[in-house]
Parts: sequence; structure tokens; C-alpha cells
Amino acid sequence: MESKVSWSSLVSKDEHRPLSRYRIISLVACVSLFVSFLLFLLVSLSLTIIKPIDLLVLRSTVIPTEPTTVATELRFGVWGVCASGALDPATLLNPGLCFGPQLGYTVPSYVATDVGISPSLISIVQKAILTILILHPIVAGLSTIAFLFSLFLASHVFSIFALIFTIITSLVATVTFAADLALVLVARQELANINGTIFLSVDFGNGVWMILTATILQWFAVVALSARACYCLGVRRHPNDNPIRISFRKRPTNEIDSAIQTY
Repeated sequence: MESKVSWSSLVSKDEHRPLSRYRIISLVACVSLFVSFLLFLLVSLSLTIIKPIDLLVLRSTVIPTEPTTVATELRFGVWGVCASGALDPATLLNPGLCFGPQLGYTVPSYVATDVGISPSLISIVQKAILTILILHPIVAGLSTIAFLFSLFLASHVFSIFALIFTIITSLVATVTFAADLALVLVARQELANINGTIFLSVDFGNGVWMILTATILQWFAVVALSARACYCLGVRRHPNDNPIRISFRKRPTNEIDSAIQTY
């Protein structure tokens, strides 16, 4: 008897086509990872490249008796800062007076004086944003790799790779969101220490909530890919997903006799 290994069930043409099997799980994972990638990419290109997106907003709580050109609001992004006042409020099309884009930018002293921000608070914000600048592109790149793997869930090997990369991306995304969150919380704490002389409020920028949404989508993709990898949560094995088949067949009697005589 001789064995015959059939590889057709292990390597098939369907496994090399995107979304060929497990289409619902693939679509859920792909959409989640792609939207997450877009959100991280947009935030990494926030002020002053994409001016409507910011990470932190400092506002003066002093109500002026009459509108002036003095800056009363500072919006911080990854690549710069924009200042606006009562006569020139920030809008979607008019972000105000912006400085940047620049890596490791600085806030002009006269702008900080107008708003009433201490140099220590400005220094904390700028150092935190420089760290965030590094994290956001990394998460966007990892999301792209995980997205590409999730297109080929017909292959069990690819589904495992997609799951591993998505878990890594989700962990880095969580750290990135924690850094964005800490940026605002530390600024508020620093402001509370000098609240007797400075009248300011610190608010979350819309970029922080975009990062939160992207992080949630990352973990949602982890759940979907885990269901595919372990065939759980209602995901069943595809009929073509069979292990290697080893079949045995009898050699004809005359071939056996001939082999014995030759020996």
C-alpha cells in the first residue's frame, strides 16, 4: 500500500482571492480596520495640515466688555497651533491665525501672553504632542497591514496573522488614546495649580474622540478575527477548509509479485 497526499484542500485558488470565504466576518473586519486607519491618519495630519481637527483647546474664561482682536482661544494639533479671538472666531473654513506646519513647533510668546497661558503649560503641551506625533503614524501603518491580511480570511494562516497584527495594533492604539487623554488631563492639572492667576479652560479636541472611535473599532475587529481563527461565536468551518487528506490504495498483485521477484 502507498500513501497519497492531497494538497488541493490546503492550498486552493480561493484562498488567494480577497473576500472569497467568510465574507461577513471579512467585511466586518475590513470595514472596522479601514475606518480605524482613516481616523488615525486624519488625526496624525491634524492642525495645521487639516485645520478642522485638533487635540486640545485652551480658552480664556474672561468675558471681554467689547470684542477685540486679542486671541482668546488656542487650538493645538500635531503640526501646529491656531489662535482666534472674538472678532475672528474659529470656524470650519476660517481656523484663525495658524503657526505651522512644523515638527516640534513653538507657540509665539505674544500669542501666549494674549490668551494668558503660562510658559510651563505650553511646554507640557508641546512635549506631549511631540510624543503623539510618533504614535499616530505607527498605528495607521499597523492598521493598514492588518487590513490587508483581513482580505484573505479564506486562508487560516492569513486569518491568524491578521488577528496577531490587529491585537498589536489595538494595544498600540489604546496607548495612543491614553496619551491623547493624558495630554488634556495633565494640562488641566497644571492649570489647576495656577488657577488663582490664570482664567482658562482646557477642553478635549475632536481628534481625541476620533482616536477613541478608532480604538474601539480596532478591538471590534479583534473580536471578529478571533471568531474566524477559532471558529467560535457562530462562525462555522467552511466546507473547503479540510485538513490534509492522506489516502491509501492497494497496489495490484502483479506489481507486488514483480517487485518481489526483482528483489
